Amino acid sequence: MGASEKSGKVVDMKAQSGESASLSVGGKTVQFPVYHAVEGAPVIDISKLYSDTGYFTYDPGFMSTAACESKITFIDGDEGILRYRGYDIDQLAEHSSFLEVAYLLLYGDLPDAKTRDDFVRTITLHTMVHEQLHFLFRGFPRASHPMAVMVGATASLSAFYHDSLDINVPEQRELAAYRLIAKMPTLAGMAYKYSLGQPFIYPRNELGFSENFLHMMFATPCEPYKVHPVLARAMDKILILHADHEQNASTSTVRLAGSSGANPFACLGAGIASLWGPAHGGANEAVINMLQEIGTVDNIPEFIAKVKDKNSGVRLMGFGHRVYKNYDPRAKVLYKTCQEVLDVLGRHDDPLLKIAVELEKIALSDDYFVSRKLYPNVDFYSGIIYRAMGIPSKMFTVLFAVARTVGWIAQWKEMMEDPKTKIGRPRQLFTGAEPRKFVPAEKR
Repeated sequence: MGASEKSGKVVDMKAQSGESASLSVGGKTVQFPVYHAVEGAPVIDISKLYSDTGYFTYDPGFMSTAACESKITFIDGDEGILRYRGYDIDQLAEHSSFLEVAYLLLYGDLPDAKTRDDFVRTITLHTMVHEQLHFLFRGFPRASHPMAVMVGATASLSAFYHDSLDINVPEQRELAAYRLIAKMPTLAGMAYKYSLGQPFIYPRNELGFSENFLHMMFATPCEPYKVHPVLARAMDKILILHADHEQNASTSTVRLAGSSGANPFACLGAGIASLWGPAHGGANEAVINMLQEIGTVDNIPEFIAKVKDKNSGVRLMGFGHRVYKNYDPRAKVLYKTCQEVLDVLGRHDDPLLKIAVELEKIALSDDYFVSRKLYPNVDFYSGIIYRAMGIPSKMFTVLFAVARTVGWIAQWKEMMEDPKTKIGRPRQLFTGAEPRKFVPAEKR
């Protein structure tokens, strides 16, 4: 199902098409219904393929498989389009706030002023975490990767908040959603402070969501700390841009875990583990690692030559995208934000940032990259912004998790409210040993 931006009505995709697709296999021809989405490619419903034919489909990476219906996010990679609930991402990043977008993702519409303010207040009042969590953090080595800490800390919330674990009660599902959105920045700030050996900084109710997050990361008890409004707004935009991205690996992980009836805290712990992978949320950390490996602007020509040599194994990180075959719409938004942050912080002389700027110029003008549509993506610019703010690369994916929490919980909530939801159970193409008899060890 999906929502039409023009009419505001929800359209049942199954009611739109009387089409069917024919498949002839094993001497038998069967018909499967075709459904048309509000936007995007139509789908062939093969849910009865096995029962009707005795065959499964084989689709590694699920590149041609729709595992669910969703009303939340639409992507057209060829056209460079990303929409939340029908709204283009650049409109939301420019004119909205992260918590307003969170409400949109959760409930389907932008709130009026009073509803927005009430929602913001509710989230604000849930930002503190149980004091016993301090002891959980102290069980980790100081050198632990913050994402390792986040996986454990997020899943552990189910041990502290027993009044929001019953997934069959709508009020408890909603309370869990509020708690996850509110507490994730607090956990992230604690993970960062713990890695530094600094005291945890408690959330402050008078601060906005992104301002509060930066305050918990960079303030100390020794002196007052004021977050620059340009940096708070930049962080808010980054969170909006990363809030959801359709059925990616971590979102699919959350949905799959949730399909078993697992509580939402455990499901998001699983999602964070998936996000940690370098092919997913770790991409912006890989950007900084690449810049450090290049070392200086003088080394860029040699590096670019290696990138163009298919036998070198060297990749240009932060350029191109698995989904977007056009300019990443999120990168367009962050380009301007990146310049604003660099201006405010006076970081244009940072050697790594100089390398990044030069790489960007080359990628946007060199036919090799332009012809392959290897444009800078959101990971490239977010990595530069984080670097300029003084956020270490090991925290990049943690910030991604803070943003994506909203999308994960919205997707989980949508799945739990869908009466057609079943436990996920992918099939396989078995290519192992044929049936054989057990032989005792002395006779083998």
